[in-house]
Amino acid sequence: MMRVNVTAGTMAFLVLLVIIRAAAPAGAGAQTPEQRYSDWHRLDFRSQEYDFRRSRIMELLRSSGGGMLLVPSSDGQTHGATFRQLEDFWYYTGLEVPNSMLVLDSDRDRSILFWPARDARFENAGRANDFPGRPLGDDYQLRSIAGINEYEDIARLEAFLTERVRAGATIRVNAGTEGPLPAPEVPLIGSLGPVQALIVRLRAMYPDASFENAFAPTARLRMVKSPTEIRRMRVAADATMAAIRAAAAAIRAGTNERSLQGTFESACRSFGAQSVPFTPIVKSGPNSLWPWRILAAHYDRRNRSMESDELVILDVGCEVDGYISDVGRTFPVGGTFSDLQREKLMVSTQAADAIIAAVRPGVTLRELTAIAYEAIPDAEEQYMQTPSYFGHHIGLSSGDPALLDVPLEEGMVFTVEPWYYNHDLQISVFVEDVILVTEDGAEVLTARLGRSPEELEAMIR
Repeated sequence: MMRVNVTAGTMAFLVLLVIIRAAAPAGAGAQTPEQRYSDWHRLDFRSQEYDFRRSRIMELLRSSGGGMLLVPSSDGQTHGATFRQLEDFWYYTGLEVPNSMLVLDSDRDRSILFWPARDARFENAGRANDFPGRPLGDDYQLRSIAGINEYEDIARLEAFLTERVRAGATIRVNAGTEGPLPAPEVPLIGSLGPVQALIVRLRAMYPDASFENAFAPTARLRMVKSPTEIRRMRVAADATMAAIRAAAAAIRAGTNERSLQGTFESACRSFGAQSVPFTPIVKSGPNSLWPWRILAAHYDRRNRSMESDELVILDVGCEVDGYISDVGRTFPVGGTFSDLQREKLMVSTQAADAIIAAVRPGVTLRELTAIAYEAIPDAEEQYMQTPSYFGHHIGLSSGDPALLDVPLEEGMVFTVEPWYYNHDLQISVFVEDVILVTEDGAEVLTARLGRSPEELEAMIR
């Protein structure tokens, strides 16, 4: 028999090795558990609110000719950015599932969700532990959360549509603007958005089908915010006001626009924002005279350093739990407005005051435009933004669907923003506030952010 001498150190190592092997899972490269949808996400609102939205849009569809509304989800390809669901799909379902189609069949009063059996974003055969998989179609807990009438595999969608079209059903899609449903063409350069791509595919598949634009009924529903939506928008407004105050405190000669943008975005997130709804618009001096699309046409154009005698405009917003705010203020870089700058700022402010004073249920946005022009001196009208009513509806985005001739209702939320661009004097000024239509007037959700010349100067100091 051979005797082996084992030192104390060797014995300790062998004991440790036995412990490690005993604790390790059986089998090489054991799979990590699947990540279930409900482990990470809950509906933003109670299921009854989504039920109401789906029922209400089907009522509106029936009153305008019926048919089935197709609502696509995002494809889930984020390219590094945090996933954000397409707005209509999010609005009607509250779900962050990809590669899906919600069908709201108003003729049969049924909601049907066509979705994949599994979430492809959670699959990668080469990295099984890092991509543990996620079931969707077979996740019955998820089905109970969603509360939709029927669930089908996405592979069944084309057969379902073919059957319904043969039965004479009209296909409805929200094209994003008013008018007949367009017939987009695939461009040689550039790409189509998800809804445009859907329309192209549907027209190719069913050239003889009846198509209708669902923008008007969609806008009628989404224009009026529920109490729970309004609560979200108050939070977003509060975060935006706080972030503007933080940015204002950083304004001084020599600061560049991008640094000020960074201060604003950092403050947004500090106050609970998951994201910003659009790239913050910070423009000073000569840049302030140009719309953001022109400034964004060059990689480094939105990064000039500010000088003390200039104005700097912030047109910015925070997004909290999917809902956004959009607020604007004009500040004197040196801390004090000149007499001319102050005079032109009041042109914008007085127009905004006139609009806000006239807001009440029953008034239309086009009527508000006329009221604004009555408050603008004749000599200044050529420098004012037009032809809109100096604002836009907001909610899930900074461009929520809206119908300009529909009378205002309690619960509508929109911005008032009379832009003033005077290239002759090289002065641009801007104020923007968020307005909630109330039972007998308006509430300014951003009223606590001062906009008088004195209040704006104080924010810098």
